[in-house]
Amino acid sequence: MQIVNKAITALRSHWKFYLAEAVGLAFFITCASLFTTALEHPASWLHRALVGQELLRRGILGVGMALVIAAIVYSPWGKQSGAHVNPAVTLAFWQLNKLRTVDACWYVVAQVVGGVAAALFCTLVLGRYYAHPSVHYVTTQPGPAGVGVAFVAEFFISFVMVAVLLVALHQPRLKNAAGWLLSGLIFLYILFETPYSGMSLNPARSLASAVAAQDYRNLWVYMLAPPAATWLATVLFLRFHHGHPLECAIVAGCAPTPQSPHLREEPPHYPAPQAE
Repeated sequence: MQIVNKAITALRSHWKFYLAEAVGLAFFITCASLFTTALEHPASWLHRALVGQELLRRGILGVGMALVIAAIVYSPWGKQSGAHVNPAVTLAFWQLNKLRTVDACWYVVAQVVGGVAAALFCTLVLGRYYAHPSVHYVTTQPGPAGVGVAFVAEFFISFVMVAVLLVALHQPRLKNAAGWLLSGLIFLYILFETPYSGMSLNPARSLASAVAAQDYRNLWVYMLAPPAATWLATVLFLRFHHGHPLECAIVAGCAPTPQSPHLREEPPHYPAPQAE
């Protein structure tokens, strides 16, 4: 009962942060779905203009999704919640004791709900175009090299992503550019890693697409590899890093901007003075 009461209290106090996480991932999946359909569906004029140029199509998608990530991270809503939009990122901040357990759980719930809602919305709007095998609801699937390679690839890119994020946020000169560094990684991953695992990095994103497609093949790869890599990267970071402390669980850095709708309100971090 105490756990339920704590969860309800957190929801009442921090619901706007959870909503921001849901909206953030919903926006990400909606953009990914629209871009992928435009680039990969055979009936699309853009696809026809780029037939036989798979690398260029992935490059265009990479640029688009990199800009989407930057928009989420640096938007007022993103700065409000921290712009995690990924259970693996939330896990990292939780391991660093910059997010209370109850808030971390609600963040993950919000991310899943927002992602699934967006994927189902795209199913309704894009219909048969979204269901076409060349798009397949933007699901993430292992490439021709197989499941084992996909798992290793997902683990590697997730490990690097979290390591870069943690190093950047702990450096005064880099923390405000952390979102752009992540955007750059997203571009490179989509361009070069996609053929191996479909480039997920995000359990909630892969789950949302799987629900829309009703296709759960190999979903375990994307549910397990990113969190495992995040855990290891954070453990190693805590073991070897000594220096500037992290102030809060915000990917864009912790200084609020005048444009923030909640300038005087803290994100739901805040190492609680009392024990969990």
